[in-house]
Amino acid sequence: MKKYIKFLFVTIILCLHLSCTSEQNVEITVMHTSDIHGAFFPYDFINGKPMDRSLSHVYSVIRQERELNQNLILFDNGDILQGQPAAYYYNFIDTASVHLAAQIINFMKYDAASVGNHDIETGHDVYDKVFAEYDCPVLAANAVRTSDGKPYFKPYTIIKRNGVKIAVLGMITPGIPKWLPNSIWEGIEFRDMVETADYWMKEIRKKENPHLIFGLFHSGYDFEREGENIDTHKNENASVLVAQKIPGFDAIFIGHDHDKFCAKICNMAGDSVLIVDPQNEGKLVSKVQINIKIKRDKVIEKTITGSLIETKNFEPDSSFIAEFKSNFDAVKQFVTRPIGKFTKSISTRNSFFGASEFIDLIHRIQLDITQADVSFTAPLSFDAEISEGDIYVSDMFKLYRYENLLYTMRLSGKEIKDFLEYSYSLWTNRMQTSADDILLFRKTENNRNELLKNPYYNFDAAAGIIYTVDVTKPSGEKINIKSMYNGDRFDFDKMYKVAINSYRGNGGGGHLTEGAKIAKDELNKRIIFSTSKDLRYFLMQWIEQQKQVEPVLLYGYDEWKFIPDALVKPAVKRNYKLLFDNKK
Repeated sequence: MKKYIKFLFVTIILCLHLSCTSEQNVEITVMHTSDIHGAFFPYDFINGKPMDRSLSHVYSVIRQERELNQNLILFDNGDILQGQPAAYYYNFIDTASVHLAAQIINFMKYDAASVGNHDIETGHDVYDKVFAEYDCPVLAANAVRTSDGKPYFKPYTIIKRNGVKIAVLGMITPGIPKWLPNSIWEGIEFRDMVETADYWMKEIRKKENPHLIFGLFHSGYDFEREGENIDTHKNENASVLVAQKIPGFDAIFIGHDHDKFCAKICNMAGDSVLIVDPQNEGKLVSKVQINIKIKRDKVIEKTITGSLIETKNFEPDSSFIAEFKSNFDAVKQFVTRPIGKFTKSISTRNSFFGASEFIDLIHRIQLDITQADVSFTAPLSFDAEISEGDIYVSDMFKLYRYENLLYTMRLSGKEIKDFLEYSYSLWTNRMQTSADDILLFRKTENNRNELLKNPYYNFDAAAGIIYTVDVTKPSGEKINIKSMYNGDRFDFDKMYKVAINSYRGNGGGGHLTEGAKIAKDELNKRIIFSTSKDLRYFLMQWIEQQKQVEPVLLYGYDEWKFIPDALVKPAVKRNYKLLFDNKK
């Protein structure tokens, strides 16, 4: 018996020794979605037509990959709670049910998720509830509680596959205070991503000693976007800066910018870091393939490759469609509810070239709600149209794309003028001849005008005043405000009540901070009124009360316009064709 026990003991020790000294080869597949924006189904609830992208398409890809590799890991990178009405319905209408986003995240068996700025935009009541319903951890290391400095969400998670230990650090773009009212993120501070990554990389290595470290960042690739640079503290799109400055990451999964990217960059230690970005709405899925060799719990070799898979090449998964049919039906019933009639069709297209009925309808409602003197708004969709006749809830997502609140702020006449100068500097080219473009286009390597240089949602026009925009003048000298709409003198020294959305009112786009030169910490003091619900809710209410709406130019074609006509008219015709001839 003693000999048997001795033999058994020696055998166990030998097996343990062999297991510690033998090499272990593991293949791991990591897949990643980002910026889904409520595109759960292969159906566009806003425009009432099928879509060739959605999470139902993504799930077909995931199921196929799981059949090939049981070690598959699945991440989502935030901005899932805003966009298509399927998200809005469960954010604000059916708040008693488990949120559809949470149901889908759990059904698809995601392993981790990060938080996006548009998730925060829904407000504490929504995102606190929804993320608590996720079966997987929700990560954002740089979103910390103001009360104690500890992460509001989980900073990182550990995932194990066949003996391989993987740490996943999550972060969110720190630009949120520039765009969203404090009440929406009350109690949270958003810290610099590079500084946060530096701290948590040390903590993860010390406490966890993982074989692989991933970043899951809701932040884009271009750290020089919108005037920021490598030295900008709390850079909105700092993913590459983190990859370069903080050694240790094997791969970083990014989003926020709705861009397509898959490449390796070199960090300051000379190691390569794979960065993948799968655009938005489930158009693409990131696929990262890892082959890792471990001996005595040490990584002795690893290869990491990445690719992006187009989901339109896959059919929507039938089990997904069946699972969420009742949710689909509920959302469709919601968006097809009629709320009024329009006597004519309206489009955002004309709003790039002068006053338009589309933008003036928003001005009209904002001025009615706030009783303000002046209203600011921009086209929030590049090419949206609402047709004459019956108007449905779905049309409100064309009329107003985002869940902004509506503010009334106090601005001086000079600040209003400077605000507009800044807006049109983003919008318009300086023309010298009629052959020049009126819009400010980005130049490509082939020197062809192809895309607008700046985001169209920053092209704010005003109502309540009569003004011209002289496109022959340099930036800062284009705007001539002739009078108030009723003929009263416009006074640079007078304080006016201004209707403005919460994104702009909190400094988004820079119109108030860079244009009107109002200090960021001063903005909140200028707010004298805020709606408690998003502006779209009040747009729906207003249209329901009116029953029949005649979209009109508030003060006729001269309320604001580009001048001089001789240069403007041929340029408008040419630029309109450039922007929209290939559309629809």
